[in-house]
Amino acid sequence: MELDVAQSRLLAVHEGEAITDTPNRELRILCEHDWVHVTWTRHAAGERGAEPHIHLHHADVFYVLAGELALQVGSELSRVTASADTLVVVPPEVVHGFDNDGPGELRFLNFHAPGYGFADYLRGRNDDFDQHPPPADGGRPASDALIVPPGEGERFQGEIRTITILGERPEISLFRLEVTPEWPGVGTHHHSDQVDTFFVLEGETGFVVGDDVARAGPGSFYAALPGARHGVRNDSGGRTVFLNVHGPDAGFADSIRRQ
Repeated sequence: MELDVAQSRLLAVHEGEAITDTPNRELRILCEHDWVHVTWTRHAAGERGAEPHIHLHHADVFYVLAGELALQVGSELSRVTASADTLVVVPPEVVHGFDNDGPGELRFLNFHAPGYGFADYLRGRNDDFDQHPPPADGGRPASDALIVPPGEGERFQGEIRTITILGERPEISLFRLEVTPEWPGVGTHHHSDQVDTFFVLEGETGFVVGDDVARAGPGSFYAALPGARHGVRNDSGGRTVFLNVHGPDAGFADSIRRQ
C-alpha cells in the first residue's frame, strides 16, 4: 500500500522503516522531517522500554494505541499507567522513561518535535541527539507533563464532525477527529509551515496522494510534508476516527476554536 508522491506519503505501519523487528519488540520509522519525527512501536508483555532521561530542546509525545504504557515521570519518577487512547506530552526538561508492565502487548505512536535527528539516533548515526541523563536538580516537575486520558480534551462537537484538541504546544498539536458518513472530508490543500499527519484509528477513508485517492483502513499513516498537496475523501459510508497531528502547531489549534 505504501505510496509516496511529491512528499505526501501513505503507508501501513508495517511498511515503515524497521529499526527492530523481533517477537518481543518492533520499532518502525513512519515520518522523518526536521519539524517532527514519528515512529510506531510494539512491545510484548514485560518488555523494557527506555531508561529515565531528559530532552532539553524538544517535546516527546506518546499516543497509546493498545495495551498499557507504564510511564515514569519527574524527579521522583512517579509511575503513571497510560491505557489505550491516552496521550502523553512530555515537554523539554521533564525526566521520563517507560516500560510495558501490563499483561498484554503494548503499541504506541511516538512523536519527537522538533525531530532533532531522532530517526538517525535510532539508526545509530547521531551521537549528538538531544537525550541526556536525569539532571542533578531533577529537572522540571512531573506536573508539567500533559496526560490526557481517553474521552478527555477540548471537544468541539458538530452534527457530522467532532474534533477534540488533545494537546497543544508551539512545536506540536494533536487532535482526535471523529466523523460520520455524511462528512465530505478535507479539500485538497497544502501547508508551508507544518507537517500534517493522520493515523486511522477506526473505519476507512481515502487520502489524496498525488493525483490519486488511496483507500486506507485502521493502522494507516498519512503524512503531508510542507508544500505537499493533500486531502481526505470520506466516501466509505461509515464512521471514521483519526488522530491528526501538526508539527509545529502553527496556529492550527486556534483555527479550530474559531470555527
